[in-house]
Amino acid sequence: MKAIWRICVVAGIYLVSAGAAAVNCSGVAAWDASLAYGGGSQVSHNCKAYQASWWTRGDNPETHSAPFQEWRLLGSCSSCGGSGSSSSSSSSSSSGGGACPAWVAGRYYNVADIVSYQGSNYVAVHANPGYSPVISTWFWDPTSMGCNGGGSSSSSSSSSSSSSSSSSSGGGFCPAWVAGRPYNAGDIVSYQGGNYIAVHANPGYSPVISTWFWDPVNTGCNGGSSSSSSSSSSSSSSSGGFIVSESQFNTMFPSRNPFYTYRGLVDALSAYPAFAKTGSIDTQKREAAAFLANVGHETGDLVYITEINTANHDNYCDANYALRNGFTANCDKGGVHYQYFGRGPIQLSWNFNYGAAGAALGIDLLHNPHLVAQNPAVAMKTGIWYWMTQSGPGTMSPHTAMVSGRGFGETIRSINGALECNGRAPAKVQARVNRYINFVQILGTTVGPGNTGC
Repeated sequence: MKAIWRICVVAGIYLVSAGAAAVNCSGVAAWDASLAYGGGSQVSHNCKAYQASWWTRGDNPETHSAPFQEWRLLGSCSSCGGSGSSSSSSSSSSSGGGACPAWVAGRYYNVADIVSYQGSNYVAVHANPGYSPVISTWFWDPTSMGCNGGGSSSSSSSSSSSSSSSSSSGGGFCPAWVAGRPYNAGDIVSYQGGNYIAVHANPGYSPVISTWFWDPVNTGCNGGSSSSSSSSSSSSSSSGGFIVSESQFNTMFPSRNPFYTYRGLVDALSAYPAFAKTGSIDTQKREAAAFLANVGHETGDLVYITEINTANHDNYCDANYALRNGFTANCDKGGVHYQYFGRGPIQLSWNFNYGAAGAALGIDLLHNPHLVAQNPAVAMKTGIWYWMTQSGPGTMSPHTAMVSGRGFGETIRSINGALECNGRAPAKVQARVNRYINFVQILGTTVGPGNTGC
């Protein structure tokens, strides 16, 4: 993808309106220039609350909270000096008196929105279309801050590890999940009336913290089957794994560059849990096939890591964007010259795209663009970021195109439609389609509804 259009959608995510709701800063430490802060850390400074986008030290939140910088403004403190009330009613149905508005499924939330859910408050770390506050800490984080001057309840729903084991029609009860107990991949536990299987080993994370670590599962333990059915249609299989197996990935890309590893792809999935996990099993397979077909086309079947034409490597610096972010018009900063040529599976290009992707992923790609060509997981995350959030020259993200039934052709339009669609480059379009047809066959499904071409 040679992104010659300016991406503004993600940039808009991080703008906090002047009328943002006040937050309770009680218990939030004051910013200290001598301390280092990791991504997600919250501080107060000059009567405002901020959250670190990534690791930072010494950068003043007040002057470094613009889009794609180190800090995000959460809102004004309801009272200065941390003297606000530290507790209040945790009712999820009230929007006043200090309580936060109840989370509503399917309602769009912006960064810094705070909601109440199951007795606790959560702050939106990344904008989302109404995902559950406990689906992933990528989208939501528990917070002690309240709304309109109130504080949140300090109780955590994760501590209910004494829940009884899930009932089983076959007498196969599963042990209750225990916080802090290490679990290996394949372990099954019961939690809040349902069973969950560990997709990846973890040190005792809550079964609902992320589908990266746990997936709902219908099977019970010791040969029994759970009587509680999974409420989500996004579970790809009873194993809870990625819809594409390693052997299938190897079949798709037999001559790929060793940089593009299956592990790197799987590790990248945690950034967007809805990727290839939405809808029916066939829909999930089609989305995975569509993504891999497009990135295969962009990279010569995962052979090329960086843009081949090195003569263009210095041409992807937008001067206005550079100046707004502390660089010179030539993308120089602190004696270092930064280049934003195409890298990774989607060939991420231009400084504003690196800034947008980095801000969304919590990685400082403006100052470290080389990570996209050095870290397999980061490379795949940038591809999935574009796939899940950007419409490019199209009208929707490729993810939306696949899960809504618009078809593979619409993903081409969103990635490179300005140069390929509407008869501009039919041979290139057909090359993408051929890969897609091959990949859905490998995954055991069909091309599905919608157009394959554009």
